[in-house]
Amino acid sequence: MSIVDKGLEAQIHNIEKQYGKSLSEWIALIKESGITKHTEIIAMLKSQYGMSHGSANRLALIAREADAASIARAAKAAGSDPIDDMYTGKKADLKPLYHKLMTAITAFGNDIEVAPKKGYVSLRRKKQFAMIQPTTTARIDVGLILKDATTTGRLESASGLNAMFTHRIRVSKINDVDEQLISWLKQAYDLAD
Repeated sequence: MSIVDKGLEAQIHNIEKQYGKSLSEWIALIKESGITKHTEIIAMLKSQYGMSHGSANRLALIAREADAASIARAAKAAGSDPIDDMYTGKKADLKPLYHKLMTAITAFGNDIEVAPKKGYVSLRRKKQFAMIQPTTTARIDVGLILKDATTTGRLESASGLNAMFTHRIRVSKINDVDEQLISWLKQAYDLAD
C-alpha cells in the first residue's frame, strides 16, 4: 500500500471515529440527500453534521466517485456506454470534438484513468487533472487544474464550472483543439504526477 493510500485510509478511519458513522453510512446518507454537486455536499455535511471542511471534502469526493462507479456499472449492465450517452441527441455533433481531445490527451501516456461521471468525463493520473464536459449543444468545456497559471482570454477561470478545477477552456470547433490547448492539458497532466 502506498503512502497516499495509507494516508487516505487513516483519514477515512478518523472521519468514521470522529463523526460516528461508517464510510458506507456516509455514502448512503449523501446519496439519499439527492445532492450531487461537490460544493453542495460539503455545505450539507458541514451545516447538518458539524463536519470540518477537510472531512466533508473527502466524503464528497468518495461519494461522487461511488456514484460515478454505480452509473458506469448500470450503463454497462444496460448495454450502453456512459460517454456515448453524453453525446447523443442534441449533443451528438460534439462527439468529434470529444474524440479529438481524447486522442491528444491519451498521447501523453498510458497512465490516464478515464472516469465518466454524470454529465462529464474526469481524467486522472495520480490525481485528477482535467475534465471534459459537453455544456451546450454547441460547446464542450475543458476544466483543468493549473494552480499557478494566469488566466488569459482563452484560459479562463473555472469559477462557476466546477470547484475542483482552476481553469476552463471553451471548445466549440475542431480547430480549438490546437497546440495551445494541448500544451495546457499536458501541463495539467504533468502536475498530476
